[in-house]
Amino acid sequence: MSIIQEVATMTSKGQFTLPRTVRQALGVEVGSKVAFEFREDGQIVVSRADTEHEDPAIAAFLDLLAGDIQAGRHVRAIPDDLAHDMLEYARREAGPDEDIDGDVDL
Repeated sequence: MSIIQEVATMTSKGQFTLPRTVRQALGVEVGSKVAFEFREDGQIVVSRADTEHEDPAIAAFLDLLAGDIQAGRHVRAIPDDLAHDMLEYARREAGPDEDIDGDVDL
């Protein structure tokens, strides 16, 4: 079942213009990168390529880390137990209706 179905025509240079509705659905604009995933069943999935670092806090942290590395500052590995806990929390799926563990400061 399709939510959006559009048609694009390939130019002689092998280029396509993504229809506006597709650009809007993907949230892409000039300069955005688009990824294509070819599946075994013949389907092709199109997605934003930069969604992994969409959070500005993560992007700022990665920029800070890159600057430290380029400046030759020593970057230590985080303790194993902290890394383990972070990976466990990253794998958890939480929804807006789930209970929150612990205290919450508002």
